[in-house]
Amino acid sequence: MWIRNCWYVVAWDHEIPPADAPTLFRRVVLGEPLLVYRSSSGGIVVLEDRCCHRHAPLSAGRREGDCVRCGYHGLLFNRDGACVEVPGLDKVPPKACVRRYPAVSHNKWVMVWMGDAQRADPALLPDNFSCDDPGWRYLPGYLHYETPWELIADNLLDFSHLSYVHAATLGGTDQIAHVRPTVQALELGVRVTRRVPAVPPPAYYRALWDYTGLIDRWIDYSFTLPATLLMHSGARPAGAAQDDENVGVRFHSCQALTPETAESTHYFFQESHRAEQGGPDTTQRIFDGLLAAFLEDRQMIGAQCHNMALPTDRPMLPLAMDAALMMFRRKLQTAVDAEASAAVAASTP
Repeated sequence: MWIRNCWYVVAWDHEIPPADAPTLFRRVVLGEPLLVYRSSSGGIVVLEDRCCHRHAPLSAGRREGDCVRCGYHGLLFNRDGACVEVPGLDKVPPKACVRRYPAVSHNKWVMVWMGDAQRADPALLPDNFSCDDPGWRYLPGYLHYETPWELIADNLLDFSHLSYVHAATLGGTDQIAHVRPTVQALELGVRVTRRVPAVPPPAYYRALWDYTGLIDRWIDYSFTLPATLLMHSGARPAGAAQDDENVGVRFHSCQALTPETAESTHYFFQESHRAEQGGPDTTQRIFDGLLAAFLEDRQMIGAQCHNMALPTDRPMLPLAMDAALMMFRRKLQTAVDAEASAAVAASTP
């Protein structure tokens, strides 16, 4: 289940080759194969990666200027998706074309609009500011999941799992699970705030800075449609003033889930730290620690997905800790239903 009239992350900006490179980039989003490349002017072009002739992938062909030639029978398509040449034919058939998708490079994320091109709204791009702010440092991350995106979203909407899945990495204390977060409805999602006072620093923090006592941890994030997490978090010495940003450490994390198919997901992530709080070594240690934790998530969610595929007569038992994910699921269902109703109305004479 997903919505189409929204922006999805299709790649990190560095993944897309320069305009003069011979390679072409392919990624499947919402079950649709996409070809992504840069035009000679530097803009992002996203075309359907399926030749209209015999459905061969255009990404298996070659660049010719701002055009792409199919590697199977040589049809040539321009950056708008129109076929401009068919070898052996004097005239290109009017129906010879592939779909072009609205796309933009935004704060190092390459975003694609999968729905009605007329509704592509730049105002709906996520505020992933730390991905392209010299005051913050990070390394870009990507994981591929062989699980539905909804299960990963559920995981991100309930941080009580940090106490158990990430006991040796991000968690470090059972207290995270015992603190009831504040959950607030947003127009396009939810906001979750959790404060965990006077706990030991987890291994993730100890690998970055020297700690001599207990810390107060804070986590404040939004999770909005289609599936974007933007989070401020950090820690201070226990008892320090909460409004003093110069005390302790601060992170800003940007994470995005992009469905590949109904059963697989692209996961883009980063965790930024303030530039004055460390150099490249610190940035690398943060990335390594985060990746280790996210691999723990992938292992658990994969095991959960496998278990869910086995027959049972017992449904899942909702608990209070599920408040944010249930709220988000309702917003997702409302958006899916609205798109379905609009599609029916548009097709009715």
